[in-house]
Amino acid sequence: MAGLLAVLYGIGSYALGAAALAYATGFIANVGVPKSIDSGTAGTALPSVLVDVALLGLFAAQHSVMARKGFKEWWRRFVPRPIERSTYVLFSGAALAFLYWQWRPLPEPVWTVRAPLAVLGLHAVFWLAWGMLLLSTCLLSHFELFGLRQVFAHLMRKELPAARFHAPLLYRYVRHPIYLSLLLAFWSTPTMTVGHLLFALATTGYILIAIQLEERDLIALFGNQYRRYRREVAMLVPWPRRRRRVATSDRSLAPLDVTLFDEGSLR
Repeated sequence: MAGLLAVLYGIGSYALGAAALAYATGFIANVGVPKSIDSGTAGTALPSVLVDVALLGLFAAQHSVMARKGFKEWWRRFVPRPIERSTYVLFSGAALAFLYWQWRPLPEPVWTVRAPLAVLGLHAVFWLAWGMLLLSTCLLSHFELFGLRQVFAHLMRKELPAARFHAPLLYRYVRHPIYLSLLLAFWSTPTMTVGHLLFALATTGYILIAIQLEERDLIALFGNQYRRYRREVAMLVPWPRRRRRVATSDRSLAPLDVTLFDEGSLR
């Protein structure tokens, strides 16, 4: 019975997390959703900025704190291990939903691209970035990243294999293709408003800080193997000078614990 309840909980958490992430495409693109980054009545600038910064800070704190080892060790005293990942996804989806709901628009344009080909190119990069994000999760383990594999393994009384490195496709060129996808999506817009710029700057800063924290954890977990991977593969931009082919014996080089929301440990 406990296993079945865990599966139902995992499915519900997955649905919320996936829906919140899917909503992000329309929220940022200002299309197809009831509330977007530039929609609604604009209020006074300073209070709106403060509210938006607080929302982004809440989201960042939830991601970073819940992904840290010390928090997990404390958290596991209350949350059973099989649903730990699902709970993380649930909280992440809720934090995103709250951000969408309470976001204050700042619609004044900072810059506008009007050339038709340039506009088309920016739209193409935006949607391709979301496709790359989905591909990046599938190259690792999409359902494990969202916690479904853990709850089904618990139901079937199976142990999940230990985390290991592997370098599928995109991970041979950049260490963080998920984060690269998000950066491309956040910045690829023909009309950059004040609110959108605030969102893009804040999330870019968070991503750069989070990468440092996460790679510190990965070095602690995988040691010299991850250090070698970090030397040989670029962080976000696949510079040609860094794209040296990884030796065949070291093809297990990309962290299995990269997630859509944070690159903390899956277990």
